Amino acid sequence: MAHVEASDTPSLGSLGEFGLIERVTRDRPAGAATLLGPGDDAAVLAQPDGRVVACVDVLVEGVHFRLDWSRPQDVGRKAVAANLADVAAMGAAPTGLLCGLAAPADTPVEVLTGIADGMWAEAGVVDVGLVGGDVASGPALMISVTALGSLEGRAPVLRSGARQGDRVAVCGRLGWAAAGLAVLTRGFRSPGAVVGAHRSPEPPYAAGPAAALAGATAMIDVSDGLLADLAHVARASDVGISLSRKAFAVPDRLVEVGSALGVDPLEWILTGGEDHALAATFPADATLPEGFVEIGVVAEGADVLVDGEPYAGPTGWDHFTSG
Repeated sequence: MAHVEASDTPSLGSLGEFGLIERVTRDRPAGAATLLGPGDDAAVLAQPDGRVVACVDVLVEGVHFRLDWSRPQDVGRKAVAANLADVAAMGAAPTGLLCGLAAPADTPVEVLTGIADGMWAEAGVVDVGLVGGDVASGPALMISVTALGSLEGRAPVLRSGARQGDRVAVCGRLGWAAAGLAVLTRGFRSPGAVVGAHRSPEPPYAAGPAAALAGATAMIDVSDGLLADLAHVARASDVGISLSRKAFAVPDRLVEVGSALGVDPLEWILTGGEDHALAATFPADATLPEGFVEIGVVAEGADVLVDGEPYAGPTGWDHFTSG
């Protein structure tokens, strides 16, 4: 485990569970939906809609992040972003976050407070707070974040609603985090734009509710790769999806990095994960919300095709087969 080395830095073991909780929650903004924040056995959030959108992600050091590649603040932002993007993909607005953390007792406190700083910063992007959580001793640094959200009176946008003839569109960056990972894996730390995208994604949170209001029939957070995640939509909706390579504008920076590493940048765009863009389907006559770009159509069949053909090679990340 790569930790900050500092002989005068207190460890988790010396500060203790409640000392850490006090340090990372004191004087933090609670978020508009928080009626009761950290300090009791459970938090209390306002849910005028009467329904709660809930999701959880686990980040494990060495699998989802490395502290020799990312600052603790980046790790915190990434942990929160992965969950808030899932809330957005349901067409919901975030209302609060819970965090469970396990770490070895000798973990420097500044690593954990840095992670907390990043989590609070990302939560602030959508005006929510960390309303509770837990800290435990463990053999490795692990972060579990639960995000809660409100549908604000709308129906949830499911993966199973796509219909033949719908337009397929995406909002947000694609391929940047994968390019950053490729750069880091080869021992480089630049260009900063792609490395930064891997360290700390920037999901288009507001695009989820906007898509719901525009009549999106299905939606998903692109966490494991566009083709892999659209395959979940196709399977749930019992349809096929046909994409066009010409629909993807490849950014110059990805072209430059791809040329340097000998990789077709379109591969990163189609199969790279962790940018947390939103992919959605819309009725043919719908007006796409701002930021969404049409990339294909919903068709007959059961597969995701690119220019009419199955994609050659892996279509995205799978925790138990990738690596």
